[in-house]
Amino acid sequence: MRLPPIVVICGSTRFMTEMAEADLRETSAGRIVVKPGVDTKSPHGLRSDPAEADALKARLGDLHRAKIRLADEVLVVGAYVGDSTRAEIAYARSLGKPVRFTHPDVDPDA
Repeated sequence: MRLPPIVVICGSTRFMTEMAEADLRETSAGRIVVKPGVDTKSPHGLRSDPAEADALKARLGDLHRAKIRLADEVLVVGAYVGDSTRAEIAYARSLGKPVRFTHPDVDPDA
């Protein structure tokens, strides 16, 4: 039996609420969803030390690229695409992954 399609959610963590909604919709449509697990825009003790925060950001970036490699497709959530998300989109496309947008007008290649 083949697994359902896997979709990875990308976007700024300022859109965590929208990501949760996208997760609900994608899961309801029968897809396996992976998404950012850490809201880097909210304060947390794991990020209180600047050196630790930088190291965590690097680890999270590596982890998210692994999620992109794992996924069958990418869903970019939110009305804004910053540098990190732009790099994730470029990485996904370099791997031949289809990329969808909740806000197609933010596609950097449109």
